[in-house]
Amino acid sequence: MSISRAKPLGSLYEECKEYDLVLVPDAPLASALNRRLDKPHFGPFAITPRRLAARRREKAEDRLAFLEITETTDLDWKETAYAVGNILQCWEYQGTAGAVLEYDSYATEGTYAAVECIEGMDTTSGQLTDYTIDTGQSIAVVGYKQLTALERSILPDEYDTIDPFTDDAFDYPPFRILDSPAAVIDVVLETVTEENADDVGVVLDAASQYSPLIESALESADIPFYGGPGFTDDPHHRAFLQLLRSAHAGRDTRVGDVRPLLTQLGMSVDIEHDEKRLFDLNRSAVEWLLEFSEEIHSHSFGSALEAYERVTDSSLGAFREELETLGVIDDFVSEDAVDRLEFYLQSYEVPIERENEGVLLADAKSAAHVDRPLVFYLGLDEGWTHSSPRRPWVDRDQEFERNIRQFQLLLQNGVEQYYLVEDTSGGTPVTPCLYFDDLLDEEFERFSDLNSVQYSRTVRETQDGFEKEPLDISPEEVETISQSSLSTYVNSPRDYFFSRLLDNPDKDYFEEGNLFHDFAEFYVSHPDVITDDELEEVAKVILEEVDPFLRGVDREVRLTKYRIGLQTIVEYLEANPPVGDEVVVANGGWGRNFFAKYYDQTIDVGHTERWFENTDLGLKGKIDLVQSPTQLLDYKSGSKKSAYSIVKNSALDPPSDKPNFQALLYLAHQRTVQPDETLQFTFFHFLETLDDVVTGGGSLDDCLTTVTYHPLSFNEYIGRPAIFTELREEAPNDCNKTFSQVEYDEYRDVLDAHEFPETRDRDELIDSEFGQALTDRMVDAVGDYKYVKNGCKQALRHVLRIRNQNYFRDDVDVFEAFVQERLTELNTRRAGDERFPVEGLGGEPNYRYVNNRDCILEEGSR
Repeated sequence: MSISRAKPLGSLYEECKEYDLVLVPDAPLASALNRRLDKPHFGPFAITPRRLAARRREKAEDRLAFLEITETTDLDWKETAYAVGNILQCWEYQGTAGAVLEYDSYATEGTYAAVECIEGMDTTSGQLTDYTIDTGQSIAVVGYKQLTALERSILPDEYDTIDPFTDDAFDYPPFRILDSPAAVIDVVLETVTEENADDVGVVLDAASQYSPLIESALESADIPFYGGPGFTDDPHHRAFLQLLRSAHAGRDTRVGDVRPLLTQLGMSVDIEHDEKRLFDLNRSAVEWLLEFSEEIHSHSFGSALEAYERVTDSSLGAFREELETLGVIDDFVSEDAVDRLEFYLQSYEVPIERENEGVLLADAKSAAHVDRPLVFYLGLDEGWTHSSPRRPWVDRDQEFERNIRQFQLLLQNGVEQYYLVEDTSGGTPVTPCLYFDDLLDEEFERFSDLNSVQYSRTVRETQDGFEKEPLDISPEEVETISQSSLSTYVNSPRDYFFSRLLDNPDKDYFEEGNLFHDFAEFYVSHPDVITDDELEEVAKVILEEVDPFLRGVDREVRLTKYRIGLQTIVEYLEANPPVGDEVVVANGGWGRNFFAKYYDQTIDVGHTERWFENTDLGLKGKIDLVQSPTQLLDYKSGSKKSAYSIVKNSALDPPSDKPNFQALLYLAHQRTVQPDETLQFTFFHFLETLDDVVTGGGSLDDCLTTVTYHPLSFNEYIGRPAIFTELREEAPNDCNKTFSQVEYDEYRDVLDAHEFPETRDRDELIDSEFGQALTDRMVDAVGDYKYVKNGCKQALRHVLRIRNQNYFRDDVDVFEAFVQERLTELNTRRAGDERFPVEGLGGEPNYRYVNNRDCILEEGSR
């Protein structure tokens, strides 16, 4: 798929000009077509369905409906806002005001009352519902797919549709990558002047940091602009709200918390006091604010506004009018009343008078047309993605198609387009708008992976971070989970949530890992093809595949790395060929192999790259090599881990801060294939001896870490005679000496009489009832000698070491139950019943292992 080329406005006008009436999806397009009229036209020419039905400029009917309902009913403000949003949205999609009442979960008493009130109002939706177009006219509809069901309802039986797109693809301009938001703003300011401002449009996510930055930059440069800051963006409006809020905040309010308010009030307080409580300051500096806070309960909104105007020498007439419209100007300023006022201002855009001159600032998620010759696009990141309503009356596929068509049109405004973006933010790649995933054939993670130009600039400091639009996920139930997804979910459910939404292309280490895995699989099937000379060729092939990711100076080092890694894999497989003729997992392999294609061969063994999906356990994964029916192997290119760390990082209560469940998960599946068998899982770190091999050393054993599953409980395992023999022969000296003087039955009696504790800490074990009982029994049998007590400590450490480096039946049983609990929890969150929290089971996530850091807001987002 590619970006469809939009028809130029001139061409679109030529298709439309012979019609009596042209319906379009948004007002800017209508204005642009109307400006091109080249002959007198009776009545409207290009117009939106709402403007046609209402015969007036469209008004924000959600706000008007809210005001009417709060005035004429007893519904509280939040219930009213919720009902109004549902009613108007459902009306737009289903065509009638009362359609929302057909959905039982939304048909509340409050909604019934709100519907009755709205149906009696003079709204554009009501006029649109009742409107009929004169059938005597010739009618064209531009962008029919972008109209809603309510807008389409006015169409007569006969009309023509005009597609705003051609059959050609749009060759988008390069992404111009800058190193900070301030650098992006500077590029705009280098081009825009007071004289050419009317020829410039700027498209941006209104909720992003680019919005206040461009507004303040244009204002500082005395360049006129419109379409940007709204009612609540006015500095005095914001400061007045913060004044009301801070007056109720209590005596623990810090100076830093109210510094913007202090600045607006003209109260100079040195920054060194930011961490001090406001009430502990010298009262002369903030005397008025402290007195106002102490008197807040005697103020009405009107008197508080007058007090603010006096101290700031300002006039907030528009705010006063809005308080009167809300009917609260004479209400006392209680904390609940301030909450309601803030809720209202956050929920609805209060109309303000604007002078439509200068640079046009356009929200990326509003209209698709910006009729300016020169258009800058700022950010183009995730914030540009629409969040489809999660309501039963919304067809999300149609909504997505409507949004992606609008996005394609938006990208092509103007004679010249400039895409100004960041490639990273806070050291993390900036994810391009998600629509690019569907529109571009390239695989990418960041803008530099696409057609882009890098700019390096010296710019002023600016704030960090982006506000992200919440994204929905499919409610389809998850039946199985992989080891990597489980580890991510346990560390941070929110990170798991974003990992399911965002597709990430390969990086150099992903590409390398896949090619090494493919080589190992190919070698098992065709060892005769890979000679010593051929290994050098394979290394060069891998280098060529990874080369797009590398700097030139890295090639020779990487070639050496690949050659040694391949040699190590071959050495291991020659010494340890897989055994057994049966395929020991339920499902087949990947079915793709780079080297099979390269050598024009097929993979004809059942031991490699075996995919399994065990729905009974809720587990899935891919086994690199089935060494034998009881031994699995996984190739690793990273640093070697010990058996102790592998078992430690698969802990469940509490989870490790480096959760990794691969070995435990694969062994859980494999024991269903080979029940009652001792199983092994080996990690083969084939690059572990890279430095040693370069200098002429290296041992294959240094690359291997094996963990074992025993089909017994831990207590049963350590109660076997073989473990007693280990204590007599393989443990440290004092242990050998002590246990050589007793019989197995004495050791066994302690195990039968005392439960081995759950602890995995050696000191806790030594001090436990079990540890004391073992020591007492050996002292009674051998004598009260120092070496006996020390030998018992050595024995306890030896037994605990077995526990901490292996898995037992109870461990896997508990893990299987743990997986089922996580799947139930996960599906509850996917269904929308609760949010995906940032914190995992172990508390705050280990951010070193968080993949989508920029998507995660801390504190309030949890």
